[in-house]
Amino acid sequence: MAGSGLRALRELPAGRLASVVLVAATLASCGGGQARNDTFSLSAMPVIEGPSARNRQILVPEPSALKALNSEQVVIKPTVSEIQYLAEAQWSDRLPKLVQAKLVEAFENTGSVGGVGKPGEGLAIDYQVATDIRAFEVRTDGPDVAVVEIFAKVLNDRNGTVRAQKAFAATVSVSGTGNPAFIKALDAAAANVTAEIVAWTLKVI
Repeated sequence: MAGSGLRALRELPAGRLASVVLVAATLASCGGGQARNDTFSLSAMPVIEGPSARNRQILVPEPSALKALNSEQVVIKPTVSEIQYLAEAQWSDRLPKLVQAKLVEAFENTGSVGGVGKPGEGLAIDYQVATDIRAFEVRTDGPDVAVVEIFAKVLNDRNGTVRAQKAFAATVSVSGTGNPAFIKALDAAAANVTAEIVAWTLKVI
C-alpha cells in the first residue's frame, strides 16, 4: 500500500474510507515505532519575469488557511464536501510555511525587488503580500486532478491600504499512480500559482 495508498482505499465504500485510514495508522504505530510516511516538499520553481521593482522591499507573511490545510497532511477530496488525507504521505512542514517559503524564494530569484523577507527579519517594508490558501488538494471525483487556489492581496505597508487583490488558481492532471504522482501534480499546480502571484505583484508595486 506504500506506493498506492489512495488508489487502494478508493475501491472501498465511501463510508469505510476514514476508518481504514485510522486502522492503517493504528497498525503502523503498533509495530514498535511511528508510522513511516513518505515526506514531500514543494520543489518546482519556474522562471518568472516581470518589471523591476528594485526600489521596493516586500514582506511575505505566512499564508492563512483553514484547519484542514494548516498541517503536514496532503488533502484528498473524493467529493466536493468530503476531505481525506493521502495515506502514508506528508509534507515536510505545515503547508502554509511551505507556500510562504516558496513565495519568498520566487521573489528572490527574480532579482527584481530590493528586498524580500518574512516577519521578524527587520526589513523596512514598502508592501506586504498577504495570501490565503483556499485549495491545495487532489480531487478524485472524476479524473484525478491537483487543484491549487490562493487569494493574494498587496498591501501598502505605509498606510495599510489594499493596492490590489486577486485569486489565482491552477489545475494539473495527475499522470501515473501512487503517492509520488499526486505530489508531482500538486507541485506543478503550486508552481504555476506561485509564478502568477509573483509576476502580478511586480506589476502592481
